[in-house]
Amino acid sequence: MNYALRPFEAADTDWLVAEHADHYAQAEGFDETFGPLVADIIADFLKNHDPQSEAGWIAHNGAERLGSIFCVRSDATTAKLRLFYVVEAARGSGVAQALLDQCLSVARAKAYQGLTLWTHESHAAAGRIYKRNGFTRTAAKPTHSFGVDLVEETWQIAF
Repeated sequence: MNYALRPFEAADTDWLVAEHADHYAQAEGFDETFGPLVADIIADFLKNHDPQSEAGWIAHNGAERLGSIFCVRSDATTAKLRLFYVVEAARGSGVAQALLDQCLSVARAKAYQGLTLWTHESHAAAGRIYKRNGFTRTAAKPTHSFGVDLVEETWQIAF
């Protein structure tokens, strides 16, 4: 599959919210509260992000969007990976690794000392790519979110 990465733009917002909301509703039974959470994350990024220390990317094949990833400041020394997503048709094609490589590269270049992320245990494929790239799962706890019982996970990598 041919793809390239480009910076996230405000025009990507509706697509990204809809992809997250639709995919997780179908795949995991998430309720209608998940889409607004994604929209809030993006709105905060658009309003407050510091382009010197934070960025977002869209993987695409021409006009077709294939995935996303964001690197945002968690604190002075740590970045946070957000909204890592790849459309089903692009999974297994290298798009996910390219997005993660971009995020890790920028986090290192911005002199962060590490990167953290929050996900769910049910995202097994994501867990495998994190582990393969040197992340360690540092926390897991049962929770009820988005209308379903989940196990929240925190993963971290130090540079």
